This record gives sequence, structure tokens and C-alpha cells, in this order.
Amino acid sequence: METAHHAVSAGTTYLFAAILAAMILALAMEEKLHAKKSLIVGIFAIGSLLLASMFGLMPFGDIIIPGGQRLHMPVYIEAVDWEVIAIIIGSSLFVDVTSRSGLFSWIAIKLTKASAGDPLKLLWYYGAMTVLFSAVLNNVTAMIIVGSLTGVSLNKLGREKQLLGFLLIEGLLTNVGGLLTLISSVPNIIVGNAAGISFVSFFLKASPYVLIATIATLLLGARLFDIHSLKSASEREQAAKLIQGFDERDGIRSQGFFWFATAALVAFILAIATTSITPVIKDLGMGFVAMAFAVMVLARFKHEVNEFYQAIDWDLILFFMSLFVVINVMEHAQVLDLIGRGVAWLIGDGQGSLGTAALLVSSSVFSSVTDNIPLAAMLARILDGLGIPGDSSLWWSVVFGANLGGNITPIGSASTLVAVTIIHKYRIKLGFGSFIRLALPFAIVQILLATVYVLLVL
Repeated sequence: METAHHAVSAGTTYLFAAILAAMILALAMEEKLHAKKSLIVGIFAIGSLLLASMFGLMPFGDIIIPGGQRLHMPVYIEAVDWEVIAIIIGSSLFVDVTSRSGLFSWIAIKLTKASAGDPLKLLWYYGAMTVLFSAVLNNVTAMIIVGSLTGVSLNKLGREKQLLGFLLIEGLLTNVGGLLTLISSVPNIIVGNAAGISFVSFFLKASPYVLIATIATLLLGARLFDIHSLKSASEREQAAKLIQGFDERDGIRSQGFFWFATAALVAFILAIATTSITPVIKDLGMGFVAMAFAVMVLARFKHEVNEFYQAIDWDLILFFMSLFVVINVMEHAQVLDLIGRGVAWLIGDGQGSLGTAALLVSSSVFSSVTDNIPLAAMLARILDGLGIPGDSSLWWSVVFGANLGGNITPIGSASTLVAVTIIHKYRIKLGFGSFIRLALPFAIVQILLATVYVLLVL
């Protein structure tokens, strides 16, 4: 892009750093402001662009493409990572359509019946299901499906007193499950895209930790909330009879669509996993794969597809687009360089264990009080600017910190917020402080395990 290079004064950098800090604070106070995150960041994007233009910071001009041709494109269009946007839209549409088949509720009820109504078995089955659903669905959808079934199951079994423990553990496990694959959470997509981590490589490196953390969370949860197996034969027999009242076929409207969705889900996972090695497809990227599969399953509904378009989380999409613009402005204002110097001081030469651990823990703390997406986006850009290689454990410090920090507070992630909402639905009192008191032991264990795993294994 043709542009004149402008030196940026320290005062200008600090001004834009204050704007970035104000945006992060506004996101942390989203509920109190009664404003959607897309609106909050959109306002800051507009203001940042206007100020950047006034100060002459942005590289306005034509883009020179191979062959010497000029392409006129607004600077705020180039700032957006369209690969990430395509993955989110495509995956969201695909999951929304396939979930209408009743596949996920069928799996959930099958596991419920397999537990025979035993509370401890139910906890382990629901915990594993939460992790797996969080890996293939988004965390919020996973929490809604598992949380809703948990409420129905425990009420039917007469174990309403254990609802708090079950729902809290499931909410925490959504963020653990969000670590399993490259597309399980948005921070994974952003960091993985920046570091050049493939789907298969991400899964192979993250899955051992997810398994260990899931087991540790369930063992700790069973102990802290006193969830144990049924002792007498009469209790087991009564619970088994009650649980048989569930019918896994209730949510299946069409047997043909059920099997179509099952086959499509398997094909989607395989296609995403092999994108980086499949001829032709590797040049198009995961965003193309996600959008292509979305179109394929939408074809089943033809003229009814509008209802699926309406279900897309446009707040999230517009939030991302605005966020990328803000971060791009901050890069030109050298705010990221300023933060990068702090990160460089924190991580040292990038080879030391202390710096890697410090980055993971600080990422966790930061993401517990505000949205983890801006954190992941900023740190990914900073690590890339510092020339950190894609195989460095520092990238994984950001991935683990951004995801697990959401388990410290109820506002740390959308899925824990959904878990608290479901808890309140059953008239169980759980305030902000109470959530932290109950969740903190789990978060500490998970973050300690992640730190050891990143330092000794990755």
C-alpha cells in the first residue's frame, strides 16, 4: 500500500493507549452499560479511525497487487481478518442446521439412560459430554443443551439439591472443552491462525491436557459438592426406572435428516482437520471449508434458510470486525509496540520457563475480568510482531490463559454466564462473590495444570 511513513510521538501513542484501555474497561462493564459489545467496540472503532486520520497515522492509498495493478480498498476493510469471520459464520450456520436434526439431544439422552440415574455416573457422563459438545459446538450452545437436560434429569430423579454443583461444573468444563480443537473457541482461531497451527497439530497438543483437566475437574467437583454413587439396590432400581422415561427419539423430526446431519458432521470435522494438506482446499483455507459446509446443509431447507440467517450472532460478528479495526489502528499508533515491550520484558528471550508461565497466568487474570477475544487478538499480533516462531510454547500460554481465565469469574466467558443464568432459573442463589468462591479452586487447579503442561510438554 502506498503511504508515507509518519513518526508517531510518545504523546500520541499514550493517547491511543488510553483509548484502548477505555474500550477494555467498557467491555468489562458491558452489563452495567446495558449495551451490546458490538456497539461498544463499534463506537471506539469509529472514534479511533477519525483520530488516526486526523493524526495522519493510517496508510491510506491503493493496494499494489502482483502485475502492478492498483486495487482501491478502504483501510478499515483490509484491517479485518476475513478468514476468522468466515470460520465463525460458516461454523455457526453449520452447527445451527445440524442441531435441528436432534443429533445432539439424542446423544445427551442416550448418555443419561446409560447412567441408570446414578448421580456420580451422571456427573461423569455429562462432564464428558460438555467437553465434547464444547469442542464441536460453540461453548454457549453446549452449555444450553447440557444445562437444560441436567435440570430436567435431576428434577426427575428428585436431586434438585445437586443442581448447583452439576451446572457449575458443566459451566467450567465448557472452557476446558473449548481448548480441544482449533475451532472450539474464538481465541483458538485467532491465535492458531496467527501462529500457523494446523487443526490436527492443535488437537494433538491440546487433547492430553483437556483429558487431564477434565478428570481433575470432575474429581474435585464430586468431592466439593458431595456427589456420590447410589449405595443401596433399591435406590439404584428406583433411579433406573425414573430415567427410562426419557425418549431419545423425541427431538428427531426426520430420520433421513438425522442421518444426513450425522454424516455431514463427520465429514465437516474431517475436512477441517485435513484442510492444510488437501490439494486445492489448502489454498482456500478453513474459512472456505466452513462456509462450503454451511451452504451444503442449508440446501436441505432451500427457501427456509432465512431463519438460520436470523439466528447468526451478528453482535459477535460486528464485534469482531470492529475489534480488528481498533487493533489495526493501535498497531499504527504504536500502542501494540508499547504493550509488546511490556510483553517482551515479561517473557524475556522467549525461552525461559518463568516468562512462559507469567504470560499464561497474566492472560488468565486479564481474561477473567473482560472479554478474552481482545486479549487473544492483541497478544497474537504482539507475539507475531516479536517474531515468536509458531512452535513456541508462548502461543499456547495465550491459548490456555485466554480460555481458562473465563472460569475465575461469572463474566469471564459467555458460557459461565449462561450457566449462572440457568442456575438462577431454578431459583438457586449464586452471586458474583459466591461464584468466585466456588469456582476459584477449579480455576487454580486448571491453570496450574496448564502451566505445568505448557512448561514440561509443549
